[in-house]
Formats: sequence, C-alpha cells, structure tokens
Amino acid sequence: MIESIQAADDSGARVQAHLPDEAATIALGAALARLLAPGLQIWLQGNLGTGKTTLTRGLLRELGHEGKVKSPTYTLIEPYVVSRLDLYHFDFYRFTSPDEYLDAGLDEYFAGEGVCIVEWPDKASPHLPPPDIEIVLQAGVGGRDVAISANTEAGRTCVIGLVKVLRGADPAPGTS
Repeated sequence: MIESIQAADDSGARVQAHLPDEAATIALGAALARLLAPGLQIWLQGNLGTGKTTLTRGLLRELGHEGKVKSPTYTLIEPYVVSRLDLYHFDFYRFTSPDEYLDAGLDEYFAGEGVCIVEWPDKASPHLPPPDIEIVLQAGVGGRDVAISANTEAGRTCVIGLVKVLRGADPAPGTS
C-alpha cells in the first residue's frame, strides 16, 4: 500500500509519497498506467536499486504486458505494444557521453505518439526533449520515497489524475 500521499504544492502538479515495499512501487506504476496518454515523456530518476524498473514493470503489467520486464541497460530500449499505446522503455545508464544518444538515432522515438519512459535521462542531456513528468525515487526509511512533478499541461493532467487514483477516486483515463 502506498503511504503518506501529499501534494508538494498547491497546483496539484507535484506529489510526494512513501512506498514501503516493492508491491507499493508496482502499485504506483499500475496507477500511472491508467492515466497515460500518447506522446507522454516520463523521466525516472534515482540511484541504482531505487525501483525505476520495478515501477515500469507495474505500469506494463497494468497495460496487459505478460512477458518479462527488464531494464534495457544493455539494449538501450525495450519497445512494447500494449493496450492502446506504443511504449518505449529507455535506459541510458551505460552512456559515457550524451552524444551517444544522437549516435544511436533514438531521437525519432521522442518525436512521435509513443510513450517514452527514460531511466538515467541525465546521461543523454542536453539532447533529450524535456519530460512531461519527472519521477524521482530515493531509498528512504522503511522503503522508498517518491516525488512526482509535472512539467507540461499533459503531465499536469496525468499527475492530478494520479493523485485522485491514489486517494481512491477513479477518474476515467485521460481526465483530471
């Protein structure tokens, strides 16, 4: 169960929560999945082992993916066609230079309607477009702490809907 959900500001576009265990991290991903819209770009930030891939696993399971979900650390990208979306899971951990992003020709994925979930986005900066949503995971006392921020109107709609879902409301997908 996700604990202590609180708005980080009055706009509703920032939220913080405590995730006591892996199940809560998966539940957060599942809740987020219900609100995804085509073209969203989500950055997942945090040290190794803080739950970035676990959150993505919960999101993909909620969208109906039944196969294995692993971090694309060596492949850079794992594409998924799930539910109503094309979803691209990126991991730039192994980049030694931001220009490797350009060399790999990955910019085309960020120009379309696919949902892009990016682990280690800082490794590809400044070439990545700004995210709609940033999710920062940190090891905390008795689990993980998460901070979620919306940076665009599409992100704001998603984050406000996420807060409603986490607090027990049930907005229709894509609404606030």
